[in-house]
Amino acid sequence: MALTGDSKAPVHDEFQTSVPLPPEKPPRKWQSYIWDTFDKSPAERKLLFKLDSALITFASLGYFIKYLDQININNAFVSGMQSDLKLYGNELNYMQTCWTIGYVIGEIPSNIALTRIRPALWIPTLELIWTLLTFGLSRCDKAWQIYVLRFFIGLAESGFYPGMQYVIGSWYRSDELAKRSCIFHTSAAIASMFSGYLMAGVYNLEGRGGFRGWQWLFIVNGIISLPIALAGYFVMPDVPEITRARYLTKDEIALARKRMELEGRKNRAPYTKKKFAKIFKSWHIYLLTLLYICFNNAAAGSQPIFAQYLKASKSPKYAVWQINVYPTATYGVQVFTTLVYAWASDSICQGARWPPILFGACINIICYVSLAIWNIPTGWRWGAYILSGAGYGLSGLCMAWAHEICKEDNEERALVIATMNEMAYVFQTWLPLVVWQQVEAPRYRKGFISSTILSVLLIITALVLRVLHVRETSEKKAKIGEVGEESDRPSEQVSSHE
Repeated sequence: MALTGDSKAPVHDEFQTSVPLPPEKPPRKWQSYIWDTFDKSPAERKLLFKLDSALITFASLGYFIKYLDQININNAFVSGMQSDLKLYGNELNYMQTCWTIGYVIGEIPSNIALTRIRPALWIPTLELIWTLLTFGLSRCDKAWQIYVLRFFIGLAESGFYPGMQYVIGSWYRSDELAKRSCIFHTSAAIASMFSGYLMAGVYNLEGRGGFRGWQWLFIVNGIISLPIALAGYFVMPDVPEITRARYLTKDEIALARKRMELEGRKNRAPYTKKKFAKIFKSWHIYLLTLLYICFNNAAAGSQPIFAQYLKASKSPKYAVWQINVYPTATYGVQVFTTLVYAWASDSICQGARWPPILFGACINIICYVSLAIWNIPTGWRWGAYILSGAGYGLSGLCMAWAHEICKEDNEERALVIATMNEMAYVFQTWLPLVVWQQVEAPRYRKGFISSTILSVLLIITALVLRVLHVRETSEKKAKIGEVGEESDRPSEQVSSHE
């Protein structure tokens, strides 16, 4: 099949399959609570193995380097950059804000582009651009140079996370989606952990080649990122209706398309005024965006709050490697709880996304109220910093919920996912400047209070979303039932009724 940008590309006869098609709701075996492919047919298991090996591996590695290149500024800052460049005001806030502005500008246009062009070309190109810009950070000796590069790094990185969530949601069914979305998201936590370990190791390169330790961090990040970006051109499968993945057979492509048809997920279609009006008249885009704003800004993971606390400590006085390594425990908690949330949501909660979201929000409230009080035992304070990671891992669940709510309109799904992520970062362009000011470190009283308030709002929004989604689903089922009853009537009765 020739690949074009035409969103209405037909499914040609060459993709008709003799492989048995999957049931609409496959019977669940107990093994599927461990891993969902155990209750699939051999053909589906093979398809999912290929997708997991290629798409999820690339997505996770790509998000790993994206997040590594996003947050490395925090590790560099506390590892010599601040003193070398004499950054004693709110420069770190400005560096983060410049990145966020670029990120916000690029997200929605990028996801709209993904519904028109091939993700297998677009996403790896973005990765390549931000990798080259990361190399450039190692040569900066003035704050304004870092501001400029951080802006363009944010612009290039803006399309990756919402774009990959859109692609993942185009291949996986509802009983598979949360696990893949959350596995994808855990790579951010692993990147945060790795960045701390990397900085601790790279610091030993201090002075090599005329570079300081923090400059070596950017160089090594770029070296790690480059091969992953290039691999994307070969392993990205696009979306089922336009895929050119060499590792998928014609039967597997047909099976993938049928699976999405059974989920009710629509293929790509043109953007029209009517479609835009429908999207913006629905509650979907507004409440899902509010949900993600609350989650993203309630979690303090974008701020080096634990590292700043360790750096400010006078008794005991922590070494640079300790300041970089100890906070990784928070991200270890994030990895563990994210995976627990995913498995619980897909299996025990039978596809419900809201229970783990509420649990994570409650952990947030406990941790941030404790830190806002501040005058608490040291062990308790350390526990609050570390356990707050349980609130960082809700992104995959929020995105999986959005895929399911918006499944009947491909363009709505792409736009809503991008808007969720974009508006969350819009808040991050100004909120840290107000509540996470560097000059208030490490106490950050305003920041801890704002995270508590946003966590309460997250709980309320999730419950409202659940009620509206259940109501909407029931109404659609009722309409389908009415249509079915109408079609079952004899033609004479239908005519007289009309």
